Amino acid sequence: MATNAAVHRRGGEEQVKVQAAEISKTLKEGERILAPTRRPDGTLRKPIRIRAGYVPQDEVAVYKSKGSQLKKEIESLEILPPGYDPQEDVVNKSKTKSAKRNERKKEKRLQAAFDNGINEVSSTGDVEEAALGPVESIVSQIDEITISGNRSVVAPPSNSTECSPDIDKRIRALKKKIRLTEALQQKTGQDLNPEQLEKVAKLEDWQK
Repeated sequence: MATNAAVHRRGGEEQVKVQAAEISKTLKEGERILAPTRRPDGTLRKPIRIRAGYVPQDEVAVYKSKGSQLKKEIESLEILPPGYDPQEDVVNKSKTKSAKRNERKKEKRLQAAFDNGINEVSSTGDVEEAALGPVESIVSQIDEITISGNRSVVAPPSNSTECSPDIDKRIRALKKKIRLTEALQQKTGQDLNPEQLEKVAKLEDWQK
Protein backbone atom coordinates (compact mmCIF):
# COMPACT_ATOMS: atom_id res chain seq x y z
CA MET A 1 0.00 0.00 0.00
CA ALA A 2 2.83 2.36 0.84
CA THR A 3 4.51 1.72 -2.48
CA ASN A 4 1.26 2.40 -4.34
CA ALA A 5 0.82 5.74 -2.53
CA ALA A 6 4.39 6.76 -3.34
CA VAL A 7 3.92 5.87 -7.00
CA HIS A 8 0.67 7.83 -7.07
CA ARG A 9 2.36 10.84 -5.46
CA ARG A 10 5.21 10.82 -7.96
CA GLY A 11 2.71 10.55 -10.80
CA GLY A 12 0.80 13.55 -9.43
CA GLU A 13 3.99 15.63 -9.17
CA GLU A 14 4.89 14.86 -12.77
CA GLN A 15 1.39 15.84 -13.87
CA VAL A 16 1.65 19.17 -12.01
CA LYS A 17 4.99 19.89 -13.66
CA VAL A 18 3.48 19.22 -17.07
CA GLN A 19 0.60 21.59 -16.32
CA ALA A 20 3.02 24.31 -15.24
CA ALA A 21 4.99 23.91 -18.46
CA GLU A 22 1.84 24.17 -20.57
CA ILE A 23 0.64 27.29 -18.72
CA SER A 24 4.02 28.98 -19.10
CA LYS A 25 3.80 28.58 -22.87
CA THR A 26 0.52 30.53 -23.05
CA LEU A 27 1.44 33.35 -20.66
CA LYS A 28 0.55 36.86 -21.80
CA GLU A 29 2.59 39.98 -21.15
CA GLY A 30 2.69 40.80 -17.42
CA GLU A 31 1.24 37.45 -16.36
CA ARG A 32 3.12 34.99 -14.17
CA ILE A 33 2.72 31.52 -12.67
CA LEU A 34 2.32 30.91 -8.95
CA ALA A 35 4.45 27.85 -8.31
CA PRO A 36 2.65 24.76 -7.01
CA THR A 37 2.65 24.41 -3.23
CA ARG A 38 2.69 21.18 -1.26
CA ARG A 39 -0.31 20.04 0.77
CA PRO A 40 0.02 18.57 4.28
CA ASP A 41 -0.41 15.07 2.85
CA GLY A 42 2.59 15.59 0.54
CA THR A 43 0.78 16.13 -2.76
CA LEU A 44 1.28 19.26 -4.87
CA ARG A 45 -1.34 21.87 -5.65
CA LYS A 46 -1.91 22.92 -9.24
CA PRO A 47 0.03 25.91 -10.57
CA ILE A 48 -2.01 29.12 -10.78
CA ARG A 49 -1.89 31.70 -13.55
CA ILE A 50 -1.74 35.26 -12.14
CA ARG A 51 -2.87 38.05 -14.42
CA ALA A 52 -0.97 41.29 -14.83
CA GLY A 53 -1.33 43.72 -11.91
CA TYR A 54 -2.93 41.20 -9.54
CA VAL A 55 -1.43 40.85 -6.06
CA PRO A 56 -2.22 37.60 -4.20
CA GLN A 57 -3.87 37.85 -0.78
CA ASP A 58 -0.82 36.61 1.10
CA GLU A 59 1.42 39.13 -0.66
CA VAL A 60 -0.70 42.21 0.10
CA ALA A 61 1.20 44.59 2.38
CA VAL A 62 -0.37 45.23 5.78
CA TYR A 63 -1.88 48.73 6.04
CA LYS A 64 -0.04 51.08 8.38
CA SER A 65 -1.35 54.52 9.33
CA LYS A 66 0.82 57.62 9.02
CA GLY A 67 1.01 57.88 12.80
CA SER A 68 2.40 54.37 13.22
CA GLN A 69 4.85 54.95 10.37
CA LEU A 70 6.04 58.21 11.95
CA LYS A 71 6.38 56.52 15.35
CA LYS A 72 8.44 53.73 13.86
CA GLU A 73 10.64 56.24 12.06
CA ILE A 74 11.20 58.25 15.27
CA GLU A 75 12.07 55.09 17.18
CA SER A 76 14.56 54.08 14.50
CA LEU A 77 16.21 57.51 14.56
CA GLU A 78 15.98 57.77 18.39
CA ILE A 79 14.50 61.29 18.18
CA LEU A 80 13.07 62.46 21.51
CA PRO A 81 10.11 64.86 21.82
CA PRO A 82 10.96 68.48 22.73
CA GLY A 83 11.36 69.00 26.47
CA TYR A 84 11.62 65.27 27.21
CA ASP A 85 14.25 64.34 29.78
CA PRO A 86 14.97 60.58 29.96
CA GLN A 87 16.65 60.89 33.38
CA GLU A 88 13.59 62.60 34.85
CA ASP A 89 11.39 59.88 33.41
CA VAL A 90 13.54 57.23 35.10
CA VAL A 91 13.33 59.09 38.43
CA ASN A 92 9.54 59.39 38.18
CA LYS A 93 9.16 55.71 37.36
CA SER A 94 11.36 54.74 40.30
CA LYS A 95 9.16 56.66 42.75
CA THR A 96 6.45 54.73 44.51
CA LYS A 97 2.80 55.71 44.51
CA SER A 98 2.99 56.83 48.14
CA ALA A 99 5.95 59.13 47.40
CA LYS A 100 4.09 60.76 44.52
CA ARG A 101 0.99 61.17 46.71
CA ASN A 102 3.08 62.82 49.46
CA GLU A 103 4.59 65.23 46.93
CA ARG A 104 1.14 66.26 45.72
CA LYS A 105 -0.02 66.86 49.32
CA LYS A 106 3.07 68.95 50.03
CA GLU A 107 2.47 71.09 46.94
CA LYS A 108 -1.15 71.67 47.99
CA ARG A 109 -0.09 72.73 51.50
CA LEU A 110 2.48 75.18 50.12
CA GLN A 111 -0.07 76.64 47.72
CA ALA A 112 -2.63 77.06 50.52
CA ALA A 113 -0.06 78.78 52.76
CA PHE A 114 0.92 81.10 49.93
CA ASP A 115 -2.72 82.04 49.27
CA ASN A 116 -3.35 82.70 52.98
CA GLY A 117 -0.29 84.96 53.16
CA ILE A 118 -1.55 87.05 50.25
CA ASN A 119 -5.00 87.38 51.84
CA GLU A 120 -3.52 88.52 55.18
CA VAL A 121 -1.38 91.17 53.52
CA SER A 122 -4.30 92.49 51.52
CA SER A 123 -6.55 92.60 54.61
CA THR A 124 -4.10 94.58 56.84
CA GLY A 125 -1.85 97.04 55.07
CA ASP A 126 -3.97 97.66 52.02
CA VAL A 127 -7.11 98.58 54.00
CA GLU A 128 -5.49 101.70 55.43
CA GLU A 129 -4.14 102.65 52.02
CA ALA A 130 -7.58 102.35 50.47
CA ALA A 131 -9.13 104.43 53.26
CA LEU A 132 -6.54 107.21 53.23
CA GLY A 133 -6.23 107.46 49.47
CA PRO A 134 -3.34 109.03 47.56
CA VAL A 135 -1.78 111.70 49.76
CA GLU A 136 -0.15 113.73 47.04
CA SER A 137 -3.31 114.27 45.02
CA ILE A 138 -5.34 115.48 48.02
CA VAL A 139 -2.56 117.79 49.23
CA SER A 140 -2.29 119.36 45.79
CA GLN A 141 -6.06 119.87 45.74
CA ILE A 142 -6.05 121.48 49.21
CA ASP A 143 -3.23 123.83 48.21
CA GLU A 144 -5.49 125.27 45.55
CA ILE A 145 -8.03 126.23 48.21
CA THR A 146 -7.11 129.43 50.06
CA ILE A 147 -8.16 129.35 53.71
CA SER A 148 -7.69 132.33 56.04
CA GLY A 149 -6.63 132.22 59.69
CA ASN A 150 -10.17 131.77 60.95
CA ARG A 151 -10.80 129.04 58.33
CA SER A 152 -13.15 131.28 56.38
CA VAL A 153 -12.98 130.53 52.68
CA VAL A 154 -12.09 133.51 50.48
CA ALA A 155 -14.88 134.35 48.09
CA PRO A 156 -14.17 132.52 44.84
CA PRO A 157 -14.83 134.01 41.40
CA SER A 158 -18.25 134.35 39.84
CA ASN A 159 -18.67 130.60 39.38
CA SER A 160 -18.57 129.94 43.15
CA THR A 161 -21.99 128.30 43.11
CA GLU A 162 -20.73 125.68 40.71
CA CYS A 163 -17.45 124.99 42.58
CA SER A 164 -18.83 124.95 46.15
CA PRO A 165 -19.97 121.28 46.09
CA ASP A 166 -16.53 120.25 44.84
CA ILE A 167 -14.85 122.28 47.59
CA ASP A 168 -17.09 120.71 50.23
CA LYS A 169 -16.13 117.24 49.01
CA ARG A 170 -12.45 118.10 49.25
CA ILE A 171 -12.86 119.49 52.76
CA ARG A 172 -14.70 116.36 53.87
CA ALA A 173 -11.99 114.19 52.33
CA LEU A 174 -9.30 116.19 54.15
CA LYS A 175 -11.15 115.87 57.47
CA LYS A 176 -11.45 112.14 56.94
CA LYS A 177 -7.74 111.90 56.16
CA ILE A 178 -6.91 113.87 59.33
CA ARG A 179 -9.17 111.62 61.40
CA LEU A 180 -7.59 108.42 60.05
CA THR A 181 -4.09 109.81 60.47
CA GLU A 182 -4.83 110.71 64.10
CA ALA A 183 -5.99 107.13 64.60
CA LEU A 184 -2.68 105.93 63.20
CA GLN A 185 -0.83 108.32 65.52
CA GLN A 186 -2.51 106.72 68.53
CA LYS A 187 -1.05 103.31 67.60
CA THR A 188 2.10 103.98 69.61
CA GLY A 189 2.50 100.36 70.66
CA GLN A 190 2.46 99.06 67.09
CA ASP A 191 5.13 99.34 64.42
CA LEU A 192 4.24 101.70 61.62
CA ASN A 193 5.66 101.37 58.14
CA PRO A 194 7.55 104.33 56.57
CA GLU A 195 4.52 105.40 54.54
CA GLN A 196 2.32 105.59 57.66
CA LEU A 197 5.03 107.56 59.50
CA GLU A 198 5.12 110.02 56.61
CA LYS A 199 1.35 110.53 56.89
CA VAL A 200 1.64 111.19 60.63
CA ALA A 201 4.39 113.75 59.94
CA LYS A 202 2.13 115.60 57.49
CA LEU A 203 -0.74 115.76 59.99
CA GLU A 204 0.21 119.24 61.28
CA ASP A 205 0.30 120.66 57.74
CA TRP A 206 -3.18 119.30 57.04
CA GLN A 207 -4.59 120.78 60.26
CA LYS A 208 -3.47 124.33 59.39
